[in-house]
Amino acid sequence: MPISKIFVVRFFQLLKARRFAEAERVLERIRSSTNETEWNKGYMSALDGVLLAMKTNDTYAFLSNINFEDEKELKKHRKVFLKEYKNKIHTDFDRGFFAAWADYMLISARDTTNTENAENKDNKTLETEKEEPEAEPAK
Repeated sequence: MPISKIFVVRFFQLLKARRFAEAERVLERIRSSTNETEWNKGYMSALDGVLLAMKTNDTYAFLSNINFEDEKELKKHRKVFLKEYKNKIHTDFDRGFFAAWADYMLISARDTTNTENAENKDNKTLETEKEEPEAEPAK
């Protein structure tokens, strides 16, 4: 059975919220519902690594050097991971590993876009509320 993208998205959202216990439960659910292929092993290895790096707050890890608020940077990293994923010189394990990282960058970029859109919508709402004339007092 292929890896469920719904669970992967949920896993990444829980990591972003730093809810590690729940993320570990989702990761176990992903692991138990997937086949033991080399590609899946690489994908799962990347997910394990992301979880470990986030939990330990490792300053040397790739994750600590990424600005998750910069959508362009996330897209740039995703492009690099996709290039490696498509490279035929890599094994299936490596391709699965790079696919997981590309997915993480994609989901993070989408979250950034959604957050920015929500903030812009909130700001516009506040601006329109300020512009509405106050009701004249009753005489």
